[in-house]
Amino acid sequence: MPSSQTYAVVGAARLFALLAIGGPIVWFHQEQGLLALAAVGGLWIYQAVTATRRELQLSLSPMTEAAAIGVVCALGMENSPVILAALVVPPLYATAISGVRTMVRTVLVELIAVVALSLMWWEEITSDQAVAIFTWVMAGLGLSLIAAVTFSSDRVPDPVAPYRDAQEHLKQLIGLAGSLSSGLDVGSLGGELLSEVSDGIPNRALVLYVPRGDALASVASTVELEPADAVATETLAGDVRMQEEGTHRPVEIGEGFAFRVSDQAIVAGLRPAGSDTTRPLPLTAVADDLADTAVKLDAALLFAQFRDAATADERNRLAREMHDGVAQDIASLGYIIDALAARPADEQQAKALTMLRERVSKVVSEVRQSVMNLRTSIGESESLGAAISNVARHLSESSGIPIRVRLDEQPTRLRPEVEAELFRIAQEAMNNAVKHARATSIDVRCQVYAPEAVITVTDDGVGLQAARSDSHGLKIMRERARLIGAELVVRDNASRGLTVAVALKIPRSALADGVASPILTEQR
Repeated sequence: MPSSQTYAVVGAARLFALLAIGGPIVWFHQEQGLLALAAVGGLWIYQAVTATRRELQLSLSPMTEAAAIGVVCALGMENSPVILAALVVPPLYATAISGVRTMVRTVLVELIAVVALSLMWWEEITSDQAVAIFTWVMAGLGLSLIAAVTFSSDRVPDPVAPYRDAQEHLKQLIGLAGSLSSGLDVGSLGGELLSEVSDGIPNRALVLYVPRGDALASVASTVELEPADAVATETLAGDVRMQEEGTHRPVEIGEGFAFRVSDQAIVAGLRPAGSDTTRPLPLTAVADDLADTAVKLDAALLFAQFRDAATADERNRLAREMHDGVAQDIASLGYIIDALAARPADEQQAKALTMLRERVSKVVSEVRQSVMNLRTSIGESESLGAAISNVARHLSESSGIPIRVRLDEQPTRLRPEVEAELFRIAQEAMNNAVKHARATSIDVRCQVYAPEAVITVTDDGVGLQAARSDSHGLKIMRERARLIGAELVVRDNASRGLTVAVALKIPRSALADGVASPILTEQR
């Protein structure tokens, strides 16, 4: 990114060029030359103002400026040959902001512009004019090559430039938030889109898919599909996804069909039973009609990706700080306690030091467990169930409590943000059972039939207890469930222990109206 000094150099070159051109024109009272001088001066003043105010997106590109200068020089050189001195500046400007390659193209553009328009307007170029054009263009080329060394060393990468760009874009997003009538909820917008598809295409089932790595994630569906139908719709969506980039060709096979509604979303569905499968469906026409809704959905998907990336970065940062800071400091205290315990003053002090060492060891273990929780990412696992199984294994190894995980998953995945929240709910429920339930065994069941899912965590511990002032686990789980429109239920078991269940169900009315499921909450 060019610095302020770079723009100052270009501005000074423009100023001196105007003085060098304007002096002879004013001295010899060349009226036509004054018009050309005014045109060049107006152009360069505009470029200077946009650069000074950092509105660089409004500045003319080097080649556009070169073409404009070439036109002015071609029209004015007959009466004021000195105007050709302006040809020196555009190559210098191109070198300053883009480098030598752009400068060479800029020289060609201004040379072609001045020669071609001169021949068209004046029908000839005299030998003196040809020499002047060549001289000034070569002068600009030579000065730009010399200045390239200075400008290249000045263009040092700005380490905070990405943060400045992010700051600007985030400000724009905040400013636009109030005008987003449909919000940025992927589920609601997906339901709205499927509702519009149903209006144009007869069907008995529709599913909206978005790419997630090498797989497809179900965003919304109009009915709960049978396993065979789910595999069929996902296969059709996969066929559409495998098409070459830029190709939006619908796929129709038997009762199934699929078509792309945007770069990030594919709709797959099934015709009504007994319908005429030889009659083509108006898939392309419906896709065209969905353009506005597709734009909304793409914006929501991009926002979800940004939110997930930002959350993952923050969790990794916290994990690093805890591991390198707090955990190491507490472990150092343990070494000091070990040194004191080696030579206790008396038996009472020895017991106290032993108790203190046990507490420190427990704290270190909990900090390390927290670091593991922060670093565990759903995106690193093959599925939601695999991520939950991984956490359960680590918890079981560190606590000694057996944790059994039963999985019942379809290949189709949930949306990334939904999987992330369900994973954290299951993780918190297992942590609570290990730390507070005094359980001897924990049973976890994960059922995923995208876009729906049910996860239950059951222990044989002490069951619901009075809420502690320092306990925020259930509050966080309720909040996570609310974010994805899921139901959270916490209840005592018939014999002993506690069950935490989170269910993501998508009622048909919710898909039509864009309304999230209600949340059931209980106090622990």
